[in-house]
Amino acid sequence: MRPNAPVPARAHGSAPPGLHVAADGPEPHPPPREPDLPADRSQAILETTKKVGAVLKRAGHRFALAGSVAVYAQGGSARGGLQHDADFCVLPEDAEAVAAALREAGLTVRVPPEDWLLKTTCLGQDVDIIFELSYGPVTAELLDRADDLPVDSVQMPVLSATDLLVGLNSAFSEHHCDFGAVLPVARALREKVDWTEVRRRCGDRPMPAAFLYLLERLNVIEEEGEDR
Repeated sequence: MRPNAPVPARAHGSAPPGLHVAADGPEPHPPPREPDLPADRSQAILETTKKVGAVLKRAGHRFALAGSVAVYAQGGSARGGLQHDADFCVLPEDAEAVAAALREAGLTVRVPPEDWLLKTTCLGQDVDIIFELSYGPVTAELLDRADDLPVDSVQMPVLSATDLLVGLNSAFSEHHCDFGAVLPVARALREKVDWTEVRRRCGDRPMPAAFLYLLERLNVIEEEGEDR
């Protein structure tokens, strides 16, 4: 129908096809409104993390928790941070076996266009199974460095604070340089991070070097050469 076009008149008592005219009487009460989902999905993501972690542990696969839930497990704040998904690192050669274990547990595994991860959904939350990080493939050495930590009361391997910061710094580029999102992580985990190692592994590129310089100027970390 054209905008502002007159609405054709209907005969009294008629109704559009598929609808029925209600009998005279009081207006029915509207159905109760479904409550909105909470803006903070942190607990749902934690529950998802525990369930997927338990599946991988039972199947005997090596893995390490990554992403914002790993930051939380290492001592970071969950406030506003667990809003996206749960991330798990696995070895590239184990990806197919991990996918089979997830399917056996009743989860649907999807292969996205990106060739460095698999995706699934658990308890309504997205889960990424990652076998290549911003600085290279997941390795046995990376998983060996993981810390065994409680994640909302369930023990599981979690990427070390140093590896988490290396990953976040390595992801910076001219097209992605949201320092504000990583600054709270650096503040929260600074005492656990080997900053000399972070500089060695990613500080020779402009964007990571700029972020490290910012941390120095804000007195989050010692200046280069003065690390404790």
